[in-house]
Amino acid sequence: MAESLHTLVVDDEAGIRFFLAETLEQAGHVVTSAISGPQALELLQDTAFDLVLLDLKLGGRVDGLRVLEAIRWRWPTTVVIILTAHGSLDSALTAIQEGVDGYLLKPVRPEQVRQAVREAFERRRKLVQEEGEEEERTLQRGPLAVDLEQHVATRDGQPLDLTPREFRLLAHLMQNEHRVVPPPELARVVREYGPDSTHEARQIIRWYVHHLRQKIEPDPAEPHHILNVRGVGYRFKG
Repeated sequence: MAESLHTLVVDDEAGIRFFLAETLEQAGHVVTSAISGPQALELLQDTAFDLVLLDLKLGGRVDGLRVLEAIRWRWPTTVVIILTAHGSLDSALTAIQEGVDGYLLKPVRPEQVRQAVREAFERRRKLVQEEGEEEERTLQRGPLAVDLEQHVATRDGQPLDLTPREFRLLAHLMQNEHRVVPPPELARVVREYGPDSTHEARQIIRWYVHHLRQKIEPDPAEPHHILNVRGVGYRFKG
């Protein structure tokens, strides 16, 4: 497990947030805290966390299950550990069915938190290892889907007329939606060789991104799926 995991703690009780943040920071995590469901959803809109510790019983209209659904849709590889009280086990079971990597019953001790995190990442590691060659063959991100075996891309079930290079660009961006991908990396994927400079890579990729947007964006002038992060590269949003 990485020493510096980017972790989100979501709990509406200040004391518990402080306790969890302090416990995890001592274990090497970089911790961000959210005091409510809406704040958590806002943070999750554009940030891929390695780990989320999520209280199921959040006050307000957005509860922990709603936040969990958003995580599983937006960031499916994020490890999620839920926190619940002994009297809320029914909600915990519902969350487990939605796909969580572990749960903790309040109140908890620091070592229980650290152990739950270790076990959750170990289970995830074993799952990935067991999948082995059963790597994801079809990428589904919002309305867009890419079949890596059949080399077919669709939007809302309708085939997209992509060139082989446009297909490789789209597939790579979708596979790396959790990060901003720099132009030199994208140029190697598209052209299958490394450009001489970052400037050359930007020029190459700008042309391919322009043409790909014409085919996948509802409004290419206001792109929703392929976003430019100025000075860094491109990221995909489903």
